[in-house]
Amino acid sequence: MHTYKPLHCDLHDYLEIACLCGYTLDIELTDGQRLTARAITTRTSNTQEEFLEVETADGRQEIRLDRLFAITPQDKHARFGRVVLAMGDRTDR
Repeated sequence: MHTYKPLHCDLHDYLEIACLCGYTLDIELTDGQRLTARAITTRTSNTQEEFLEVETADGRQEIRLDRLFAITPQDKHARFGRVVLAMGDRTDR
């Protein structure tokens, strides 16, 4: 996998809100893949890579934050809408 590129600090707030509220998210990845999952928590590895832990129908998984292109809460009363997290274009364009 490529060298980790940290997410801008102000964008972490959206992930933290999603986790605290347990939002179900439509997650768009930088490689064009999409998944629907419930936000659980974020964590930082001992190598300073950051991850979003989510729960899908297949179980829990971690997504490295620099793989996230955008998140959109599916909850009716979510505190935010679609948020683009990636700094550049997706690789599928």
